[in-house]
Amino acid sequence: MDKKTLTEFYIALRENKNLNEVSMGTYARDLKTIMRFFMRQKYIPQFDIPLPKADKAPIETYTDEELRKLLRKPDVHKCIFTTYRSWVIINFLLSTGVRQNSLVNIKIKDVDFDNSVVYVNTTKNRKPLIIPLNEDILKILQEYLHYRGGNENDWLFCSIYGKQLTRNSSYHAIWDYCHARGLQKTGVHRFRHTFAKKWAVMGGSVVTLQKILGHSSLAITQNYLNILTSDLKKDVDKVNILRSLKQESIRMRA
Repeated sequence: MDKKTLTEFYIALRENKNLNEVSMGTYARDLKTIMRFFMRQKYIPQFDIPLPKADKAPIETYTDEELRKLLRKPDVHKCIFTTYRSWVIINFLLSTGVRQNSLVNIKIKDVDFDNSVVYVNTTKNRKPLIIPLNEDILKILQEYLHYRGGNENDWLFCSIYGKQLTRNSSYHAIWDYCHARGLQKTGVHRFRHTFAKKWAVMGGSVVTLQKILGHSSLAITQNYLNILTSDLKKDVDKVNILRSLKQESIRMRA
């Protein structure tokens, strides 16, 4: 391995038409991690390993109409447990913005109803998070735990057998729920982007958003919001102050 290894690897990835820029960037980072390990073990000489930059395509967030469909509460007395659980999960994702891996690793004891927070111990950067919970999601979780049962060491969101959800099972649960509500868009991470977008549109503090999302720096959060620029523009066009004042003036003259 030498300085050309990563470049040649990335060129080889580009020949795979099934890979997008983000996936190629992920594979490149994986190879860089291996090469750094080899350097520490003195298997290969030390040299800089620049990563190719990939343009991140914006993830389309859920519209308000789509969210209304997803947040319509199922009848807990008639629906199956997995449907009700998926509804609670979506409410939780839209209230916390947590990642999928964090979601499936939360235990019942991690929800602190006295202090209105949830302790997220499994994160991307391995730094625990304390995320505040609003009154609505607290009530939803209290009702959910009444039906779910279990003890404090059990997983908050579990299978019908009380087992921990995997990344795959949680993805398919959300996929099934979204399609049952007539939506084609799905994906746990889409809810994280929707949470960030709604936070920004509703005037939430970017500094607070950084802490909730668990970003190591404000620059990462800013970049996160930049990815949402095209989606945010739709809301900016709706809230067009100049146009609204112009239309009001026309009505007054009429």
